[in-house]
Amino acid sequence: MASSRIVVDLVLSAPVRDRWRDESACEGMTVGGLAHHTAAQLDHLVTLYAAAPDESAPISALEHYRRAAWANTGLDDEANVAIRTGSDEQAVGGPDELAPRSARALEALPAALGGVEDDDAVLIPWQGWSLTAHDLAVTRLMEMVVHADDLAASASVAIPEFPVDAVRLVVDLLAGIAVDRHGQVAVVRALSRPQRAPRSVSAF
Repeated sequence: MASSRIVVDLVLSAPVRDRWRDESACEGMTVGGLAHHTAAQLDHLVTLYAAAPDESAPISALEHYRRAAWANTGLDDEANVAIRTGSDEQAVGGPDELAPRSARALEALPAALGGVEDDDAVLIPWQGWSLTAHDLAVTRLMEMVVHADDLAASASVAIPEFPVDAVRLVVDLLAGIAVDRHGQVAVVRALSRPQRAPRSVSAF
């Protein structure tokens, strides 16, 4: 919950509002679109948890990112264009339209979190597969933390400090994806031996 409140405070902050229609640090997406995309992660948790548990067997978080089209295509490919376009369309009404939606999601989130067990299967309809409730929460948390950095950079403000436990979950997920994509040697060297490290071990 603390991370969700931090995100809502950021997406509704004056610096973000002031640059709402400017291009964000995410190329091809406005600041307002990025704010909507970031805040939508709370809506996803509330909506998807309400429909859980699903009958299908959940896949792992790593497998989720191996399959997800946006994570495996270029910036100008259909999946990523659709995310940017859809987010910008949601932002057309301005920040005042996002405020009540975010407030409703924050209010509904505790009950949604309390209505599932960590190992419940939760269907992601637009993907066509399920994750455990725990893994889904971590993937949404990763989106919030990473895009909070994007929003802060877009609005020229400091990135907010998230709870340490939340950041550890996000870093663990990103490190796991990086190892899956680049191999353990590349990631170990990037973290400990820069003289032998590859140029990038980015998770995405």
